[in-house]
Amino acid sequence: MPKDIVSDTRQMARSRMVTMRKPESTDGSAIWELVRSCKPLDENSMYCNLIQADHFRDTCVVAEEDGQILGWISGHLIPAQDAFFVWQVAVSPKARGLGLGKQMLRHLTEREELDDAEVLKTTITEDNDASWGLFRSFAREIGGELDDEPHFLEDDHFGGAHDTEHMVTITLKNEAEEAALNAAA
Repeated sequence: MPKDIVSDTRQMARSRMVTMRKPESTDGSAIWELVRSCKPLDENSMYCNLIQADHFRDTCVVAEEDGQILGWISGHLIPAQDAFFVWQVAVSPKARGLGLGKQMLRHLTEREELDDAEVLKTTITEDNDASWGLFRSFAREIGGELDDEPHFLEDDHFGGAHDTEHMVTITLKNEAEEAALNAAA
């Protein structure tokens, strides 16, 4: 698969050409600024975003148009599990409503580096309607099953300072379909 993918999708206006690519360490400050502009996302330090863009570039994506970063997903493979964890999804207010979040998720899950991931996991607070909508829509699109349960609890994990985060799990691979494909090969 080519390193950079240019997309002109059904969700995007024909005049918008967005490039999906692995981040570079030099993208760290632009990613940090994007996240800061996407309230109510939790802001990480600029250094955190730099490390994500550098050390975890194979499991992160930036979406850019004319050199401006409009979207970012940070993620990582969970050690000792066949799971891809999505840490954060940020879409610039300039690019909202275009399906960019789902397009970035598709781009990531189609990468060779994620071939062994059987599930996608993320955490979402109960009141984050945008994230619930994105991940439910993504699960429907790929035919994946979506489950959730409280995971990081408001009092036990956050000392009452943050709402409970629900662990959302979406199946990425249907084992029956995989077996049928392998048998046909």
